[in-house]
Amino acid sequence: MSDDAKAAKELVETLKDGERGFADAAEKVRDGEHAEWGGTLERLSAQRAGFHREIVDLGHDYGDDVDESGSVAAAVHRGWISLKDALTGDDASAVLKAAVTGEDHTVSEYDKALEMNLSDGFRQVVSRQRGEVVAARDEVKALQAAS
Repeated sequence: MSDDAKAAKELVETLKDGERGFADAAEKVRDGEHAEWGGTLERLSAQRAGFHREIVDLGHDYGDDVDESGSVAAAVHRGWISLKDALTGDDASAVLKAAVTGEDHTVSEYDKALEMNLSDGFRQVVSRQRGEVVAARDEVKALQAAS
């Protein structure tokens, strides 16, 4: 399996977790005192879905099937499962803290991918997406600081 395919599989699973995590977080805060955060979190969920589709499409271009489901154990490893704990309470700042933790992990997965021997085209996509993930994490941190 090529490094592109290995990196793509990990990133796709991480992005799926982020998509679900942001969607769950948006649902949680939508009816609270910070309802406006819901739109931001929904937008970030959609961003992750787009990133995931882009990587899967690239994999198909290279002849790799990178859209495989990961295990719950892998989700724990990827950092987004902590969001589930935050979603059981009513504390919007705890939801944001969990989202930041998930995003920190997502950035580290992108960093790991960029350390691999990726093809030039895939490296450009991973590098661009990483920059957008960092910006999203910073946006969530700004919401957290304002809470």
